[in-house]
Amino acid sequence: MIIRARAPFRIGLAGGGTDVSPYADQYGGAVLNATINRYAHATIIPRTDGKIIFHSEDNNQRIVLESTEVLDITGELDLQKGVYNRIVKEFTKQPLSFELVTSMDVPSGSGLGTSSTLVVAMVTAFTEWLKLPLGEYDIARLAFEIERNDLKMAGGRQDQYAATFGGFNFMEFGANEYVIVNPLRVRTKLRNELAFCLILYYTETSRESANIIEVQQQNIRKGESSSLQATHVVREKAFSMKETLLKGELDEIGHLLHESWLNKKNMAQGISNPRIEQCYEAARKAGALGGKISGAGGGGFMIFYAAGTRRYDVIRALNDFGGKVIPYQFTETGAEKWTVHT
Repeated sequence: MIIRARAPFRIGLAGGGTDVSPYADQYGGAVLNATINRYAHATIIPRTDGKIIFHSEDNNQRIVLESTEVLDITGELDLQKGVYNRIVKEFTKQPLSFELVTSMDVPSGSGLGTSSTLVVAMVTAFTEWLKLPLGEYDIARLAFEIERNDLKMAGGRQDQYAATFGGFNFMEFGANEYVIVNPLRVRTKLRNELAFCLILYYTETSRESANIIEVQQQNIRKGESSSLQATHVVREKAFSMKETLLKGELDEIGHLLHESWLNKKNMAQGISNPRIEQCYEAARKAGALGGKISGAGGGGFMIFYAAGTRRYDVIRALNDFGGKVIPYQFTETGAEKWTVHT
């Protein structure tokens, strides 16, 4: 028997960063995101020899451990260990023996919610194997708690919910880890046109998002006025983006992306850098109406909106910077799971 699960990565369209505490707790956050057909994968192969094997295909790491109720967090495949520890603590109450193989369709640290999406895929695989009675909110919240509370990894709340629910979602965040996911009904032709106009560009760099997020959190705690005001504007653009998307005014999305990006850069130091600015200005000169960095910033993926056939001019301009445009389509489904009987 082999258990598999996959969870989709997301593109953040507006409001990114307002889902991070303490801002979300004090002021309420709002994010609009959409999942794409690039996935984090998890495979569980049950064992009977009292061993736990974690195998990450992305960094070619493989570790073999004795099956115990609690695995030490040592800096090596901690996401996998954190998921296991929480599953045993809350559900099985006894050690498990298995092999867990994970992989991702995009590079780690690239700004599409990689670590959170991988956690969702692993949790979903365990729910299939152990027949755990968990709904979408349960899975997303559990994944969030594993990352943010158990492993103390800095970050927001949107990624776990995007990966679990899938599709276009407008999410609202508040105190006490309050999250409401509002699925948006986006017509097929609008979804297809947006995927055509919205260019996903990988800068061939990765970054440690936790460092940028920690600076952002410190700015909010200190009440740093420019950072706080910028975050307020980014949140309001999420509401504007929702209205624009539902009305089908796609070109306005490009303008909203540009306005959001100008403000997002003021939320924390490190969100932008000279390379990102060069790519952005080149894309704008080539015809992009707007764009932004995906995720916390500092590197990884960028998105650009180019109306009509201007995407080709923008792609040619971006090719000068050594990155690559990644093909994708939007997906309507979130985390999926299935069992293969061998």
